[in-house]
Parts: sequence; structure tokens; C-alpha cells
Amino acid sequence: MDHAKDKPTHLIEFETMLLGRHSHLYAPRSRAAGGNLDRSAYVLLSRIRMDGPLSISQLTEAFGLDTSTLNRQTAAMLRAGVVERIPDPDGGIARKFRITEEGEQRLDADRDFNIRGLERVLADWTPDEVADFAAALQRFNRDIERLDGRPWPRP
Repeated sequence: MDHAKDKPTHLIEFETMLLGRHSHLYAPRSRAAGGNLDRSAYVLLSRIRMDGPLSISQLTEAFGLDTSTLNRQTAAMLRAGVVERIPDPDGGIARKFRITEEGEQRLDADRDFNIRGLERVLADWTPDEVADFAAALQRFNRDIERLDGRPWPRP
């Protein structure tokens, strides 16, 4: 039985599964082209850019991941030179992770690459269709965040 036709939620489940497999927007490219962050670094750097320097405990709270996972991810980011550890600017004991100039440049390069990919996909859409899709996607994400209890900061 084809469940994708049973209810709209079945179709949404199926389409979000397919969305996850379309990696051409995040395809590897040469480091000379700039960017080339792995997905976890892209998301972590985006959050650090929005919030400013964050400690492991703040990242754990923000992402709902265990400390060991974040320790591995931030260690890789330190080795890549996209973050640095700094004393807490507010005087706390925990050291915090701050995005480096290299991290800013690579995040910007990846974001520009991803946006260009989205623009290719949406080239035949009207501006209203693009705006409607963006609004629906934002609402979808906000509802997930509300249920999860971890809202994502937005500009």
C-alpha cells in the first residue's frame, strides 16, 4: 500500500526523507573554493555566530547532544582552525568557543554556495512561491523547536 497518498502527513514524511538525500547543495568542493565545512561544523558555527561565544554546556543545552559528541565536534573544529577557545568574556569559569576569522570566511563561503544551489533549484518559482515556501518552512521549524524546547535564534 502506498502510504504517501493516504494523508498529507505521509507525503510530508516522504518528502522530508527525500530532502535529506539531496546533498547536491552541500556537495564537497575543493578547499581552494573556500568553505567545505562538514554539516556539524556548519550548524555549530551558525549557532555560535548567532549567539556569540558558547561553552560546551551551552552547546549541549542548545543542541540536546551529549557532551562527548560536542567535545569530538569542537575538537575537530579547533584542529580545522574555525573556532578558538577563549576565557568566558562574562568572567565565568568555563572556556568558550568563538568563531575565528577562518571560520567566518568558510561559513560565509559555504552559505553562499548553498544559497546559489537553492537559487538554481528555485529558478522557475515565482517570488511569491519562494516567499510562501520560506514562510511555511520557518513555521515548520519553529513548531519543531517549540515541541523540542530548543528555539533557534533568528536574525
